[in-house]
Amino acid sequence: MLAFNAYTEGWALYAEQLADELGLYDGDAAGRLGYFMGLSWRAVRLVVDTGIHAMGWTREQALREFVAATGLPMSNAVSEVERYCAWPGQACGYKIGQTEIVAQRTRAKAELGTRFDVRDFNQAVLAGGNVPLDVLTGNVTRYIAARRG
Repeated sequence: MLAFNAYTEGWALYAEQLADELGLYDGDAAGRLGYFMGLSWRAVRLVVDTGIHAMGWTREQALREFVAATGLPMSNAVSEVERYCAWPGQACGYKIGQTEIVAQRTRAKAELGTRFDVRDFNQAVLAGGNVPLDVLTGNVTRYIAARRG
């Protein structure tokens, strides 16, 4: 099975963002807190992933940073840090994916104006399947052309 981390996990982050934008967490303090906790957790993962692979951190340094940032016990940090030791760029990949989907949505909105519908955009992103981000860009370009008629 072929998987493109930036697309699949980027879509997951985008979906969380979309839920917030659509008001899913309005009036739900626990839900909003969970959403923000998820954002914070992933920020720590980005720092650790980058620290290990771009800054040359040791496993032990990454563990210390993870525990310091999250307040979690070392036992929780081990599996997270070892995941990033074994899968370079995984955390960065999903954030890049989310950022690219949002950038494509912004482009589609700008080019389509009042013809833009977020539901149609989301369907176009999903209908293209699990693809590299450059293919996603092409899919969105075709979606924009089709909406223009």
